[in-house]
Amino acid sequence: MKGYKNENIRNIALLGHGGAGKTTFLEAALLATKVISRLGRVEDGNTVSDYDKMEIEKGYSIGTSVVPVEYNKVKLNFVDTPGFFDFVGEVNSALRAVEAAAILVDASSGVQVGTEKAWNSCKQFSVPKFFLINKIDKENVDVDEVIAELQDKFGTSVVTLDDRDSLTEAIAETDEELMDKFFEGEEFTDEEFNRGLSKGIATGDIAPILVVSSITGEGIEDALQKFIDLTPKPTSVEAYDAKNDDDEDIQLTVDPAGPTAALVFKTIADPFLGKISLAKVISGTIKAGQEVYNSRSGKSEKLGSMFFMRGKTQEDAPEAVAGDIVALGKLQYTITGDTLCLKDNVIKLPGIAFPSPSLFKAVEPAKTGDDEKMGSGLKKLMEEDPSFVLQNNTETHQTLLGGQGDIQLGIITAKLKDKFGVDVVEVPQKIAYRETIKGTSDVQGKHKKQSGGAGQYGDVWIKFSPSQEEFEFGEEIFGGSVPRNYWPAVEKGLRECMEKGPLAGCKVVNVKAILYDGSYHDVDSNEMAFKIAASLAFKKGIAEAKPCLLEPVMKMEIYVPDEYMGDVMGDMNKRRGKILGMEPEAGGGQKLMAEAPQAELFDYAIVLRSMTQARGSFEMEFERYEEVPAQMAQKIIADYAASQEK
Repeated sequence: MKGYKNENIRNIALLGHGGAGKTTFLEAALLATKVISRLGRVEDGNTVSDYDKMEIEKGYSIGTSVVPVEYNKVKLNFVDTPGFFDFVGEVNSALRAVEAAAILVDASSGVQVGTEKAWNSCKQFSVPKFFLINKIDKENVDVDEVIAELQDKFGTSVVTLDDRDSLTEAIAETDEELMDKFFEGEEFTDEEFNRGLSKGIATGDIAPILVVSSITGEGIEDALQKFIDLTPKPTSVEAYDAKNDDDEDIQLTVDPAGPTAALVFKTIADPFLGKISLAKVISGTIKAGQEVYNSRSGKSEKLGSMFFMRGKTQEDAPEAVAGDIVALGKLQYTITGDTLCLKDNVIKLPGIAFPSPSLFKAVEPAKTGDDEKMGSGLKKLMEEDPSFVLQNNTETHQTLLGGQGDIQLGIITAKLKDKFGVDVVEVPQKIAYRETIKGTSDVQGKHKKQSGGAGQYGDVWIKFSPSQEEFEFGEEIFGGSVPRNYWPAVEKGLRECMEKGPLAGCKVVNVKAILYDGSYHDVDSNEMAFKIAASLAFKKGIAEAKPCLLEPVMKMEIYVPDEYMGDVMGDMNKRRGKILGMEPEAGGGQKLMAEAPQAELFDYAIVLRSMTQARGSFEMEFERYEEVPAQMAQKIIADYAASQEK
């Protein structure tokens, strides 16, 4: 695979619903260009794009791969993305590396949820889009019906390239001069037509439809030529926003002679070759053996191995010019979203935005003693898939995996076992409840111990009351009943007790404690004695001040198509949630603002997807703590008491 000048490079992401045939389309393109001699099948695990062991086992794509197709002296870098919704992070990163996207549509299924999501992703990242109707060889397929469905769903910007009338009207809308000519009934020249078509595609105002059969090869070469003719060249896109070392805004044009800047958009953990970083060269030219600088980590990296990937096959790349995609081997300090530049001309491109996790699961190693091994393996897997998060909850002492859904989290735990030899089990997720008081108390804590030699003596009187702060400590001692040098020990004793409350062993918050009286012994009093006295006062005082349990309440923004609003609102009420308001969304549907207890939301990602046919989504964040209803609190306290007796 020789090096290409950037005017002869096209970068195209393949998107669409799972099963639409993205991987098989690439097989057909490679067969048409004689790279392979027979069509691989996803079911047989022998395709170029799906080469990962886990992908072969599962029978679907789980990670982004780059498959260059060389046709008519142009290199088309196809970036193949997974179709399952759990892997939206892969789509986000792929769209940062391309100038266009092809949304594949199964001709026998028509517009599916994944079709809509792919369209929305392209709009979100302002990426020009094509529709590629695939599988036209299937029985009872009506291509015209699918085209009509696409136009009905996505508007008049969706056009077939053989419909001159529709194209002419769409092209006219891209330019005022052409619009005037259109209304005056004048025909466009070929130059005007092609210029307007290219401009309309580049701005997203026109989304052409192409029709293929990956199985029979029908339309494949025509589609490749259309991508060459109509996909924006890397050099034709707007300048990239970036920052320099002084954090000042700069603009980067796609110029091989410009300052060096490459964006790492994907990391692959190869079991044989180690870490591979897929990078889009935005500006300048990078060469094998060159030293580059990571503007995030502040570390230099040597480009020891540089190659072009086609699935799992690799071909050495002596250099890669602006606009091309290249693989970089064994970078030590580089992760997805990093910018590689030169140390004397530091450039920072915006990182890659990944969606917040919507589903969390608590896991622990199946084998005792594998905690460290589990944590290490998960951190390495996060390099490959930054869209999942790893949280160690210090209050519940649980390890939480957060992602977009069951499939993604299942793949992560399967990879953890396969690559790092750590088997994990899912365990019930615990809530970080809190304890507080609603009333006041005035108690004594007295510690007196005599055992042969020097004894221990500490005596305190403390008033407890609610506070707006997490913990307040004060003293109102008169006459030296408790010497000043013991006050810090009293405070320390109370603070230590705040970590574990009397109701359910939860952290205690919003308590004010005033030390106002006590007594001491000249010989037997010491700091430890007053710490113990304070802890005795705490346990007694909290119990007498109307203690209660608090639970975390989450703030939610739920995006719902109109037809599912009733179901979603009804479900939220069942979860002890409150709908605070709603706003219409620009692209249709509503945004619901809601609050609900965290305890009711563990399965919400799965239920919302089921209720809305995967069209709904949500974001949530911690809002505040609220008192647990009495009946629930009694059960939590009883369960804790039972666990302490074991």
